[in-house]
Amino acid sequence: MTQQVPQAEPELAAVRNFRDVGGLPTVDGGRVRPGRLYRSGHLAHASAEDVSFLSSLGLHTVFDFRNAADQALEGPDVELPGVRNVRLPLNDPADGAEFWRMVRHGELEQLRELLGEGRAEARMKATYRQLVEERTAEYGRLLRAMATDSLPALMHCAAGKDRAGTSIALTLLAVGVEREAIEADYLESNAPHRRYRVRRGSDSPEATAPEVMELLNPLFEARVEYLRAALEAVDTVWGGPERYFGEVLGLTPELREGLRARLVE
Repeated sequence: MTQQVPQAEPELAAVRNFRDVGGLPTVDGGRVRPGRLYRSGHLAHASAEDVSFLSSLGLHTVFDFRNAADQALEGPDVELPGVRNVRLPLNDPADGAEFWRMVRHGELEQLRELLGEGRAEARMKATYRQLVEERTAEYGRLLRAMATDSLPALMHCAAGKDRAGTSIALTLLAVGVEREAIEADYLESNAPHRRYRVRRGSDSPEATAPEVMELLNPLFEARVEYLRAALEAVDTVWGGPERYFGEVLGLTPELREGLRARLVE
């Protein structure tokens, strides 16, 4: 695999997991253009300095993949002057509400039953596969938008790991980025300064006991097997990238080439 171009990263005060995916190598020797596609956690709590930095990027569109439950918990994104905000929820509101209720208030026995003995990992793999299998309308809209007028773009969900991670991965796959490089970028979400900090509804020792946090950890880690579950679904459910991007998502050869031209140098 060709070497990735290191990216200088700002330390944003209140936007977690921000990065430019520029520099990632393609299978034919190209690389993703810097300054065209960014990813992060939500922008709801962005500081004035964060807003100033994000405004300097020349963004055309911010794609927000959070659902109603996420927004109720965190709030709407801050407005960036002259930037279009597109809400494109990638999971159902009820799923989000149940998830956050479990994370915040689940007791040890409940968490053992729901997440123990590999059930948390299985839940995450199923969620990633479900995105590829069921959110074809949303992904088609996303990729067609970027192939025409929505770049430079920033994609985010709550933590910038799962929904944003899968969306970035599919975008990169569509323009021919090496799968090893796609996985390496995804795993960058595990860096300590990027990780989503799990907040419990109580600070009591029982609520934050080591076993509780260990049970919750698989939900907040980037694990390569999660992303592979999504990318394998492209192959096993939809017959491979060509059919998935073309017939299923509606990315015509002209649109796909346009997306590549806008993202790859």
